[in-house]
Amino acid sequence: MDISHIILLALIQGITEFLPISSSAHLILPSAVLGWPDQGLAFDVAVHVGSLAAVIIYFYKDIWLLVSNWCLQVVRKPHDAQQSRLAWWVILATIPAAFLGLVFDDWIQLNLRSVLVIAITTLVFGVLLAVADRRGRRAAGMTDITLAQAVLIGCGQAIALIPGTSRSGITMTVGLFLGLTREAATRFSFLLSIPLIFAAGLFKIVELLGMDSAPPWGDIAIGTLLSGLSAYLCIRLFLGFIERIGFMPFVYYRLILGIGLLIFWFAN
Repeated sequence: MDISHIILLALIQGITEFLPISSSAHLILPSAVLGWPDQGLAFDVAVHVGSLAAVIIYFYKDIWLLVSNWCLQVVRKPHDAQQSRLAWWVILATIPAAFLGLVFDDWIQLNLRSVLVIAITTLVFGVLLAVADRRGRRAAGMTDITLAQAVLIGCGQAIALIPGTSRSGITMTVGLFLGLTREAATRFSFLLSIPLIFAAGLFKIVELLGMDSAPPWGDIAIGTLLSGLSAYLCIRLFLGFIERIGFMPFVYYRLILGIGLLIFWFAN
C-alpha cells in the first residue's frame, strides 16, 4: 500500500471503530468509490492491534476489576458479585457474533461488501439509533444490566457483521432500547468489543504469519500506531460528551452518508 493510503486509512479506522458510524463501511469506501487497492491482510492486522490496544489502555481499570473478580468467583473466593456478573455478561454477549462470524464471514466478504449494502444499512440503522436515543428511558446503569439484556445486545453485535451496520452503533442502539443510559450503553459496547477484536486480530495474525512472503512490518507498525492513537483519543472524547449531546449528530452524519452513497450507486 502507498504510505499515504496507510496513514489515511489507519486514522479512519481509529476514529470510526468506536463511533456509531461503521468503521468497516469507511474502510471499504475508498476502494469502492476512489478505486484504491484493497487494504490487504497486513493492514487488517495493524488496525485490529491498534484498536485493541486503545480500548485496553483506556479501560484497563475496568478490565482488571472484571477479570480479577471473575477469576475469584471461578475459584470460589470472595469477590465483587456485580463485577463478576458483568464479566459473565461480556463473555456471553460475545458468543453470537463470534459464532456467526466463523460461519458466515467468507460469505459476507464475497456478497455484502458493496456500496449499495453499505448505503442501506447506514440509513436503516441510523434511523434506529435516532429512535432509540429519543424513545429510550435512559435510566439503567452498567451494574443494572441483566443476562437477557446482555444477550440481546450481543445479538445486535452479531448483526454488525453486515458492512455499514456499525458494531458500536447497533450495540448502543439495543442498549438504549433496553433502557440503559447513554454512557452505560456506550461503555458496555466498548467493553464488548475487546474479546471480539482480540479474536479477530489473533485469527488474522495467524493467517498473516502463514503467508509465504515476509509481512511488511514497517507498514504494520505505522498502521498500528496511528489507529491506536486516534482510537484512544476518540474513546476519550466520545465518553466525555455523549451524555450531553446524545447520538443525533451521528444519526445526521449517517443519513447524509447513506443518501450520498445511494446517489453514487445509482449514478454508476
